[in-house]
Amino acid sequence: MSDRLAVLPQYLLPKLALTRFAGRIANARAGKLTTHLISWFAGKYQVNMEEAKNPDLSSYASFNEFFTRELKAGARPLAKSDWVCPVDGAISQFGPIEKDQIFQAKGHNYSTTALLAGDSQAAARYTDGHFATIYLSPRDYHRIHMPCDAKLLRMVYVPGDLFSVNPTTARGVPGLFARNERVVCHFESEFGPFVLVLVGATIVGSMATVWHGVVNPPRPGQIQEWDYSAQQILLKKGEEMGRFLLGSTVVLLFPPATVAFNTEWDAARPVRLGEKMADRQTKQ
Repeated sequence: MSDRLAVLPQYLLPKLALTRFAGRIANARAGKLTTHLISWFAGKYQVNMEEAKNPDLSSYASFNEFFTRELKAGARPLAKSDWVCPVDGAISQFGPIEKDQIFQAKGHNYSTTALLAGDSQAAARYTDGHFATIYLSPRDYHRIHMPCDAKLLRMVYVPGDLFSVNPTTARGVPGLFARNERVVCHFESEFGPFVLVLVGATIVGSMATVWHGVVNPPRPGQIQEWDYSAQQILLKKGEEMGRFLLGSTVVLLFPPATVAFNTEWDAARPVRLGEKMADRQTKQ
């Protein structure tokens, strides 16, 4: 079956209703029923609880508490590199941005302007720059951390579809990451500006950041923006910046002549929070 045929049912499903329902289930505090759901999930997806700060599945009051569980101290040491990987997951794609085009999968590109909700001025900073797209599977740790020290400038909530973001859907749905609901975070670092985008998906009940809390729901159906440029919201490399309540994808954008990606990286390669993502490009 082709990828496009495989994802056809997603066009027909009531994705928002399913997402709202999943969010209620994930937030429910139903005692033994909640523990049973958590135990089933941990077994099905082979979740490694040995690295969790709290490995006791029965102690989590809701599925979301379990899903956004904290890791033990030292479980993800930070590499000695300019940028570290911000999440556990698998590389969907990474590499150069061709003018304003980001490679999604064979036969599919999307523009930086579309990803940034039509903000052509912000998108222009990343013309001929670099990007990295990392997919978080259900078994992964779902907190998102900073790739480097940076100051938060602004955050934009962008309404959109709620397609799944797994590899099959990335191959089958054109412009997937620029059409799904997302939270766009703009930062400034010693290396220049960068963007970290949290992409929503089917049954992703919500996305949250450490400076704002839960961003969605509500889902107002229109773009919302928060300007933090006058504030001193400074986040350190490796520090938590947000989390997914049920899994999804992050997309990072960097300006041209900035990053030299880890030579060991490759599409579909598993990655871990804190490992080397990139160093500063050296001038030839």
